[in-house]
Amino acid sequence: MRVWALIPAAGSGTRFGGGVPKQYLNLAGKTVIEHSIERIAAVPDILGMVIVLAPGDTLFKKLCSVSLGDAKVTYAIGGNDRASSVLNGLHSLSGLALEEDWVLVHDSVRPCVRINDIMNLISSVPDDSVGGLLGSPVTDTLKYVEQGERVSSTLDRSGLWGALTPQLFRYGRLRYAMEFSDKEGFTDESSALEALGYQPIVVLGSSDNLKITNKDDLALANEILRAQEKEPQSATE
Repeated sequence: MRVWALIPAAGSGTRFGGGVPKQYLNLAGKTVIEHSIERIAAVPDILGMVIVLAPGDTLFKKLCSVSLGDAKVTYAIGGNDRASSVLNGLHSLSGLALEEDWVLVHDSVRPCVRINDIMNLISSVPDDSVGGLLGSPVTDTLKYVEQGERVSSTLDRSGLWGALTPQLFRYGRLRYAMEFSDKEGFTDESSALEALGYQPIVVLGSSDNLKITNKDDLALANEILRAQEKEPQSATE
């Protein structure tokens, strides 16, 4: 398989951290994004990695000294939202990636993704024409809440999964879907393909593949990383 990696990191979310985007907050001695990049870079045979940064971003170069091993890294400029940032990253692969190549898209603020989960995703889709994503079955009881913060109904959670990243799709098909989604504002790559009628494969991912969205998540991610240090994290194990 010919696999490229793409990490959208153009978000400016500053709900906590003193005005610093959350991908640049300190987590266990590194920035959040460094952990995410290192997990992707540890996967064998990645042909190259595109990191999508916000226009005028100076923090990546200033704060990140991540070890990328043999990974070939290029940079792209992000757009107004995730969809447009991913699309810009895909356009930067033009002339490098073949239409049938694979693109592995991973959130910059998911620093706890397990390398073995990434490997499982890659090994699950080689003969598929669409691709797939890591996911985790929903275990909480789900409530539909309308205006006024009143519960309207309880949803049937059977068959419901939470979408995780990475998500892995064919380059040409993903680029086409994201060009469409750039106008629709989809929040992940799978939704863009679903809108065109495709049905991606869902591969079971670990529930500790946490997306950092608030201050409590940062503390939890620190505990997860500590626990993972006691476990094998090599892609070959």
